[in-house]
Amino acid sequence: MRCGPGCAGSPLSPRNRACCRGRSKEWILKTILGVALLAASLLALVLAGFYFGQRRLVYFPDMTRGDADVASNFDILRPDGVHLRGWEDRPGKPRALLYFGGNAETLQSARAQLAGCCAGWTRYVVPYRGYGGSDGEPARDAMLADALALYDEVAKRHPGQPVAVVGRSLGSGVAAWVASQRPVAKLVLVTPFDSLGKVAKVHYPWLPVGLLLRERYDSADWLRGRREPTLVLRASEDRVVPAANTDELLAALPPTTQVVAIEGSHDSLSTSPAYGQALAAFLR
Repeated sequence: MRCGPGCAGSPLSPRNRACCRGRSKEWILKTILGVALLAASLLALVLAGFYFGQRRLVYFPDMTRGDADVASNFDILRPDGVHLRGWEDRPGKPRALLYFGGNAETLQSARAQLAGCCAGWTRYVVPYRGYGGSDGEPARDAMLADALALYDEVAKRHPGQPVAVVGRSLGSGVAAWVASQRPVAKLVLVTPFDSLGKVAKVHYPWLPVGLLLRERYDSADWLRGRREPTLVLRASEDRVVPAANTDELLAALPPTTQVVAIEGSHDSLSTSPAYGQALAAFLR
């Protein structure tokens, strides 16, 4: 049907009136489809941005550059040419302790804390790839492989001796992986989570995190059924790892697990005297 010269003004013939109503419906439909297409395009951009940029949301190596200014005395070369450079503190002690830090943690304060509570252990504090003075770029699979290589090197330096593993925040996931693959004499998990994906779902409830997340740290699954002595240090005011996610992890750990709640936030609990006291008591 061909309409007259326009739909504005009056009077309109019945034929033109019907034609104009058709034009109006067509315009509304095109507008709805256009808005839907725009919304879908924006959502696709957001999802693609999360998928391809997720490592920038998980890892913050730029915040640890100060560690590169502190001379290292420990270096391990990985098969891909990456050097992991860190510190061996109190060498010569029979027992060994391996520390894995948070995703934005400078490690000098951790070294000082461990020196105050764990003097009876040789302590290995090594930045992840891309962190501090270590080469490369952070990525889960490579970091987990690095962690096992670090453990193996430490165990080789301390044959037949206990190796304890301490992991904080993101490092609790790395420590969980090591404990699932290697014999660990004692395991300490600081502000830990059951699954990084589940924590991400709390912070990004509108995203299909389960489909998009590649940097998975599934601590509860990795530790389920493990029986090594374990200490969990949780923060009373943790706004990063929800209490429910720590509780879910605890449900997967042995009933003998020691749990200490420390006053403070996810980042500040280590400044509490109770933090060092709990570590010292467990690692004595």
